[in-house]
Amino acid sequence: MLFISIERKNLMIMWFANFFVAASATMVLPFLSLYLETFGNYDSAFVQRWSGYVFGITFLIAFFISPVWGRVGDKYGFKPILLITGYGISLSIFMMGFVDSVAGLFLLRMAMGAVTGFIPTSLALISAQTPKEIAGKTLGTLQMGTVSGGLFGPVLGGLMADAFGFSYTFIITSIAIALAATGVLFGIQEVRNTSKSSAEKKRYSSKEVLQHIVRHKLLLTVMIISFIIQVANFSVQPLLALYVDELTAATNIAFLAGLAFSATGVGNLLATRKWGKLGDEIGYEKVLSILLVLACVFIIPQALSENLWQLVLFRFLFGIAIGGMIPSVTAYIRQEAPLSMQGEVLGYNQSFRFLGNVAGPVLGGVLSGFAGISSIFYITGALFLAAFGLLWWSMRHSESYVNEPF
Repeated sequence: MLFISIERKNLMIMWFANFFVAASATMVLPFLSLYLETFGNYDSAFVQRWSGYVFGITFLIAFFISPVWGRVGDKYGFKPILLITGYGISLSIFMMGFVDSVAGLFLLRMAMGAVTGFIPTSLALISAQTPKEIAGKTLGTLQMGTVSGGLFGPVLGGLMADAFGFSYTFIITSIAIALAATGVLFGIQEVRNTSKSSAEKKRYSSKEVLQHIVRHKLLLTVMIISFIIQVANFSVQPLLALYVDELTAATNIAFLAGLAFSATGVGNLLATRKWGKLGDEIGYEKVLSILLVLACVFIIPQALSENLWQLVLFRFLFGIAIGGMIPSVTAYIRQEAPLSMQGEVLGYNQSFRFLGNVAGPVLGGVLSGFAGISSIFYITGALFLAAFGLLWWSMRHSESYVNEPF
């Protein structure tokens, strides 16, 4: 009963911590491109291009660091990683409130990349303490904390940016993230399973972990799809404020951009736990294939929006599809990877996602510069469809695959 009590307490604390971290992090996303415009008299092409660079550099650095954090977590526990990333992100964002140049913001976003990974690490911590048969439902519940924060963050950030200015918004954001990390410091009691089998107790080398990923065709495919999902999802996010500006003549653009961000969060919030529960019942890879098709269907109409309400509607429907993808991928990895290597495997999956976070904004910035922001929605729709095709092909060719233990 003690283990269950600790497990539930950890889930509750991480839910609230993820809520505050996600809310705080997404407070600044809607106006990041607008913040760049305050540094000088730049043309729109420059702002769009550097919005992608500044947004993406954080995840390029995190791409290299994430497997290292995962391996350290497998060996020493995930709580220390949560504290390093939580306080590190807080400090980085605090300094952004005082920067006065594009280069300075770029360097701070780069530094932030070295300590990015609070939410993925929380998924690894809770996943390691969760039975496989309810992993989808539990991780979906945890994801609701992230989604709820992502829902309120953009609107709150937009309101604060319009009312107080960008610099104060960064400072408030950093304080909220520091409070979330402090909650982890005093509240989380990490459970290390001492009743593992000899296979689960084995320590795997980095080479063996990579071999496990490569040998499991569907596992590798799911990681590649994580990359594609992030490319498709993040290609438009840094430019959403500029797209909203094209659709409306209102003056409170930061708030309206936050509203468009939050519409996706509402869809996430309503559906993510249900998608996770469905994955427990029929298989996570099958749910993921359904979600990829739905994402394609709901993202294309965003390019055809003539009014803000149309964009908000389809961002909401898109959120219903995109919200179940992370729990499905994480639960599938939890199912396929031995316990003592799960942190590192999740770290490699996170690296794929971070690489997508880099490629997406750069792709969006380049495409918008040549063909306009609306073109991004068509390309990302095609990417979701391609990801579905890759997953369908891998599922068909993995039916006869025999799991080979080390």
